[in-house]
Amino acid sequence: MGEIAIKLASKSAEFQNLFLGQFPEQQLKAGNSEKYYQTLTDFDFICLKIQYPQFGVESLIRDYYFIDDPEILDSLEEEEKLDPERIKPLKLIQRTLQLSAHVLNQDPNQLVGQLWGRLQSFPEPEIQKILADAVQSKSEIPRLQPITASLTSPGGNLVRILTGHNDSVNAVVIAPDGKTAVSASVDNTLKLWDLETGKEISTLRGHNDSVNAVAITPNGQTAVSASSDNTLKLWNLETGEEISTLRGHKDSVTAVAIAPNGQTAISISNSLELWTLKLWDLETGEEISTLRGHKDSVTAVAIAPDGKTAVSASSDNTLKLWNLETARDFSSLRGHLKQLKLWDLETKREISTLSGHKDSVNAVVITPDGQTVVSASSDNTLKLWNLKTGGEIYTLSGHNDSVNAVVITPDGKKAVSASSDNTLKLWDLKTGREISTLKGHNNSVTAVAITPDGQTVVSVSNNLKLWDLETGKEISTLRGHNDLVNAVVITPDGQTAVSASSDNTLKLWTLKLWTLKLWNVETRREIFTLRDHRGSVNTVAITPDGKKAVSASNNLKLWNLNTGWQTSTLRGHNNSVNAVAITPNGQTAVSASSDNTLKLWNLETGKEISTLKGHNDSVNAVAITPNGQTAVSASSDNTLKLWDLETGKEISTLRGHNDSVNAVAITPDGQTAFSASSDTTLKLWDLETGKEISTLRGHNNSVNAVAITPDGQKAVSASDDKTLKLWDLETGKEISTLTGHNHWVKGVAMPAAGKANAPDGQIAVSASADHTLKLWDLDTAQEISTFTGESYIYCCAVSPDGLTIAAGESSGRVHFLRLEGGSKNETDR
Repeated sequence: MGEIAIKLASKSAEFQNLFLGQFPEQQLKAGNSEKYYQTLTDFDFICLKIQYPQFGVESLIRDYYFIDDPEILDSLEEEEKLDPERIKPLKLIQRTLQLSAHVLNQDPNQLVGQLWGRLQSFPEPEIQKILADAVQSKSEIPRLQPITASLTSPGGNLVRILTGHNDSVNAVVIAPDGKTAVSASVDNTLKLWDLETGKEISTLRGHNDSVNAVAITPNGQTAVSASSDNTLKLWNLETGEEISTLRGHKDSVTAVAIAPNGQTAISISNSLELWTLKLWDLETGEEISTLRGHKDSVTAVAIAPDGKTAVSASSDNTLKLWNLETARDFSSLRGHLKQLKLWDLETKREISTLSGHKDSVNAVVITPDGQTVVSASSDNTLKLWNLKTGGEIYTLSGHNDSVNAVVITPDGKKAVSASSDNTLKLWDLKTGREISTLKGHNNSVTAVAITPDGQTVVSVSNNLKLWDLETGKEISTLRGHNDLVNAVVITPDGQTAVSASSDNTLKLWTLKLWTLKLWNVETRREIFTLRDHRGSVNTVAITPDGKKAVSASNNLKLWNLNTGWQTSTLRGHNNSVNAVAITPNGQTAVSASSDNTLKLWNLETGKEISTLKGHNDSVNAVAITPNGQTAVSASSDNTLKLWDLETGKEISTLRGHNDSVNAVAITPDGQTAFSASSDTTLKLWDLETGKEISTLRGHNNSVNAVAITPDGQKAVSASDDKTLKLWDLETGKEISTLTGHNHWVKGVAMPAAGKANAPDGQIAVSASADHTLKLWDLDTAQEISTFTGESYIYCCAVSPDGLTIAAGESSGRVHFLRLEGGSKNETDR
C-alpha cells in the first residue's frame, strides 16, 4: 500500500468518500494548486479512486477537467495557477485514462498494464514516477505489463473508444446539443452515448433485424431508426423507450431524414421493382404518402431547409424533386439516355429535357439557402442544379472514378467531394471550378464531413484523415479502427468527430490536436516512426534463449525482446505469412504462407535458406521437432506434411481431416503431432508411421490453435466457439472447458513448467478476437488475468522462462508483455 492508502485505511468510510471524491477540487479552488497537482500525479490516489466502488475512472477523469474550468481559473490569483509545464503531465494522465476508460470500467485490475502500454515513451519525471510506483504496487494476481508503449499513446486525435455493440455499427448521429450520440448497429439495437464520459446511457431494443440508419429531431428529444425488419421506430431519448413503430415498407429501410420542423420524416426502401420513399407524420406515426417514380434503387435523400421540398438520388441515374406538402414529384432530374426531364405531374407532360448524369447518382446535398442541389455520381462527375427550375447549372468534372459523397461548406460557397479515385476535391460552387485536390488516401474515399466553421474536413477511406481546407493539406491520419469505417459525424462545436465502424466500435476523435511527442526514454530521442506491421499480425514466436521474437504479417520481423525494437525484416513470401516456428538452437526459423510454401530463414543474416513446396493451398501452421531436424506443416488443403529441414524434402503426408488444418503442435518427445482443424476436431498422429492415432471431438466450431504442456501429457485447444479445452492426450478425453472470451479464440501458448503462478506451473495464455489476452490456471480452469489490446489479438507466444509474452493484433501492433505480480512471481523475483 502507498502512503495515501495507509492513511485512509484507518479512516471512516465517510472520510474516505469525502477525500477521494472532493479533495483535488477543494485544493484547486483554495489556491493550493501544488497539492492538487501532487494528488493527481500520485499513482496511489489514481489507483484508489478507480478501485473505489462509489467513484471509478470517470469520476477520476473529471478531477483533471478542473484545470480547464473557467470559473475556477478566474477565481485564482496568477501565482496560484499551475505552470504550463505542470499542466502537461496532468493532460497526459487524463488522456490516458480516457483512452483506457472502456477497459477500466470493465476491469480496474488492468490499470497498471494500461498505464505502461500508453505512457512509458514520455520522459516527464512525474510520468516515470507513476509508472515506477505502478509496477512496484503489490498484486494478488499476476499482471501482464507491456515492455513497450504498444497501446495508443495520449496526445493524438483519438480520445475515447465506445464499446458495447456486438456487431458492425452502421450509422451514428449527434444530438443538437452535442452532448449525446445515437448509434445504429447490425446487432438489431441502437445505443445512446454520453460523449463526455463515453458511457452508454441506454440500449434501444425492439428491431428484429439490422438497424441501418438513425436521425434525431431538431429538439433532440426523439430519434427515428430505419431497419432491415422493414420498419422504422420512434424512440424517446430521455427514457430510452419506444414510442411507436412505423409500418408500411415491403423491404429493408435503408435511410431516414427528418424535416427541420421535426414533425415529418422521409424514409427509403428498395426491393425488386419497388423503389419507394415514404413520408411519415412523426406525431401520429401514420404514413402520409408513398413517393414512387424511381426505376432503380434510391440511394440518398435530402430535405430543403424550408422543409417543403425533398431531393432523392437513385441508381436509375436520376434525381427527383418532391413537393412534401402535396407529395408530388414535380420534376425529375434525369440522366438516363444522357437526358434529364422535367415533368408536370398534373398534366403528365414533359416540360423540358436537360443533359444529366450517365450513371448511378450516389449522393445529394442542398445548399443552406435552399436554392441549389449538388449531386455526386458514378459517372465521375458532380452536378449543380437549380432547385426551383430543375435546370442544370454546372457539371463539375475532374475525378477519375465514381464520386461517392459530397458536402457543402456552411456558407454555401464551396463543396467537397469524395471519390473512388482515392482523392477529395474542393469546388467553387459559384464558378463550378475545382479549387484543389486533397491527396493522401490509398483507397476509395467513401464519406466526408465538414466542421461548422468550414475550415476542416474529415474523410473516410480505410482510415480517416483530417484536412485543412484553406491549404488543402492533410493535418493528420486518424488510425484506430480495425475494419471498415461506415460513418463519421462532427459535433456542433466542431471540436470532436465520432466514427462508426464494422469493428463493432465507435471512436471519439479530437479535431483540435494537442501535440505531444513520443520519446524513447532510454535514448531521450523522439520516436518518429511506428514500426508495427502494416497488416494483421498472424503469428509470433520467441527464440529459445528468450532474447528475440519473430512476428509475421505479409513479411516477417525480428525483434529484440529487451528493448521491444525491431531489428530486421525478412521478405520473400508472395502472400500472407500465417505461422512461424524457430529451431531449438535459435538460429533458424521456418515460416508458413498463403502462397502455399514454407521458407527456412537464417535469423542471424535474415537471409532465406530454402523454400519447401508441396501443399496445394495455404499453409496455416508449422511446428519443429525437439531435435530441430524435422518440421510438420498444416494446410488448407486438409493435410499435414512432414519435412526434412536439412534437405528441404517432403517425408510424408498425413491425411484424415475433412477441412482446413489450422494448427499443429509436437509433443516434447518428438514422436507425436497434435493437429487442429476447421472440421471442429483435433487429431493425434504418429510421426514415425504417419498414421492417425485418435480423433478428439468436443468443439462445435473451427479449432484454430493448439499447445501441448511441457510434460507432453495434456494439450489446450482454442476455437471459434469462444472456448478453450484441456485434453488428456493419453485417453483423448476432454478434461475441462475454459470459458471467458466473448469472441473467437485464435491463439494459445504454454509457458515452461514451474515458472508460472499455478502450483505446478500449468498456465496457458490465450489470444482472442475480443481484443484480449487471458491467462488461465489449467488446474482450476479459471481465468487469472487479462490484458486488453486495441483490435483482434490473433496470436501469442510465451518465452521459455514463462515470464515474457508476445502477442500480435489485427491492427499490426505487436505487444511484448512481462508477467508481473501475484504471490509466486513476487517470490521468484
